[in-house]
Amino acid sequence: MSEIDIQSVKQRFGIIGRSDVMDRALAVALRVAPTSLSVLVTGESGVGKEFFPQIIHAYSSRKHNKYIAVNCGAIPEGTIDSELFGHEKGSFTGATEARKGYFEEANGGTIFLDEVGELPLSTQVRLLRVLQSGEYMRVGSATVQKTDVRVVAATNNDLTKSIESGRFREDLYYRLNTVPISVPALRERKEDIPLLFRKFAADVSVQYGMPPVRLSDDARQMLMNYYWRGNIRQLKNVTEQISALEQEREISASTLSKYLTAVGSSAPTMCVDGGMGGNDFSNERELLYKILFDMRSDINDLKRMLSELMRGHTPQAQPMPREVVGLLPSTTVSDVDDFAESEEVEEVSHRELTKADVQREQIVRALRNNKGRRRDAARELFMSERTLYRRIKDLGINEDDI
Repeated sequence: MSEIDIQSVKQRFGIIGRSDVMDRALAVALRVAPTSLSVLVTGESGVGKEFFPQIIHAYSSRKHNKYIAVNCGAIPEGTIDSELFGHEKGSFTGATEARKGYFEEANGGTIFLDEVGELPLSTQVRLLRVLQSGEYMRVGSATVQKTDVRVVAATNNDLTKSIESGRFREDLYYRLNTVPISVPALRERKEDIPLLFRKFAADVSVQYGMPPVRLSDDARQMLMNYYWRGNIRQLKNVTEQISALEQEREISASTLSKYLTAVGSSAPTMCVDGGMGGNDFSNERELLYKILFDMRSDINDLKRMLSELMRGHTPQAQPMPREVVGLLPSTTVSDVDDFAESEEVEEVSHRELTKADVQREQIVRALRNNKGRRRDAARELFMSERTLYRRIKDLGINEDDI
């Protein structure tokens, strides 16, 4: 696929950037579009995976038929079979009439299954049958129906781990993953970050009738080195905040740092070497990083307490977080004892934090921050509501913990 073809695709779908990694992903989408092969689009949350099924449909022979996008993570487990495959009248409470499902509606066209990793196992069996033979049955019906639908799926989960844990069928994974497309994280497209910032700033300027903000050289470099855990969605949010709140239209590095600090953690996260791939960080590792950043203030309190002890002052008693206790070297107690011999120091036994401990701590913190609102907590943690519900159940979190 020539460069001019990729540029025309970018213009048509409003894709900003000139990085090679994005161009390669677009080239794969354009090459597979004329076929009817299933495609699995992977990438972190907020990278723009939703553009790829649209491109595949638009450049396929199905482009004049229906394109239906389905967010599998947003449909309740009890109704998702009905939504996808339809139901007969009286098949369940509230089914007052027969209804077509998305696979029937999209016959001859394309279905985009976003967050496909959130599908219940029973629905995965039905989907596998459609992919293998084009056959399905409505809920409450014994009649087999046929459909000719091209399936493009997307996920920000590691489906191989879901297979290992029994949450996703291996045979369905291989059916969906006939052609894989990996959408790069924003940190892998550093040269595109200033372009995207300028685009979002211009959009705010037009919408609200204000001069667009622009970046100083130092601020531009800071923007490019930021980790962008929320990817393009997070960059857009930061740009809109700066545009709305800052009176000065040229944004310095010191001004920008306030907004980067405020988003997602208590400290800015910087990409040091720029060579990390988005797939190197699972949701669990992201949670680990976030809770370590949240612990920074606790560690600062500990440093202040030790400093006052060294100066002979008695600090105001505060409970020491167990996360901080776990970080202390074994010599800490004796070192403090040298400066406060009159104080009785009881050595605290502790166990090493597990990954489950870290996940639990972060989920509880997010729920507290959002007053128990799970939808808002899921958004803060960059995961779907269904994933959050499952982890709350797996980790044994209840209302008393919040």
